[in-house]
Amino acid sequence: MTDPAGEDRPVRILIVDDDALVRAGLSMILGGTPDLRVVGEAADGTEVVQAVAACRPDVVLMDIRMPRLDGLAATEALRALPQPPEVLVLTTFDADEHVLRALRAGAGGFLLKDTPPVEIVRAVRRVAAGEATLSPTVTRTLIEHVTAGPAADPRRERAARLIGNLTERERAVAVALGMGRTNAEIAAELYMSVATVKAYVSRLLTRLGLNNRVQVALLVHDAGLV
Repeated sequence: MTDPAGEDRPVRILIVDDDALVRAGLSMILGGTPDLRVVGEAADGTEVVQAVAACRPDVVLMDIRMPRLDGLAATEALRALPQPPEVLVLTTFDADEHVLRALRAGAGGFLLKDTPPVEIVRAVRRVAAGEATLSPTVTRTLIEHVTAGPAADPRRERAARLIGNLTERERAVAVALGMGRTNAEIAAELYMSVATVKAYVSRLLTRLGLNNRVQVALLVHDAGLV
């Protein structure tokens, strides 16, 4: 991350999980990486907003299933803050069919709990940089959830209307986001510079009234374009 003075600093991470062993394991994985720093932990969703205020993390690694306030509600509470951190959801996807709710609330992506450590580190970096973290296996499941509704689903109609208001170039970038492409991949496919892709992504978020590129991807799936 780059601070306001223009200097690089470690990505600050808050780990939220009711399992102390999971928190310890994640702390070991992330704390041993020079450009990442674990700045706090929380054992339940009820502690998250206060922990964020105290620790000022860039990324919150959020468990879904917790006893008092689950990660879905906690994500919604965080994303409602004036300057929210990015949220990366932890889940065993097959058992947690409500991950879509977290993504629609503004989470930057999700990880399966059996994700290899190197992929966890990479995912945190990507989310901190504002990029989606959607593993191919889970993306297929996500698409099945999104496309399972009836053709007249109001959500699908709304998505088609919003996408229909975009320019051809904006729509092409949105579809690429829906396919999980990185900025560099989009630049190569659409013959743009990476800086231009970033500008298009920012414009899409503003025009569509969304928080991050994951929500753009969901909207594209809702519209049936991917």
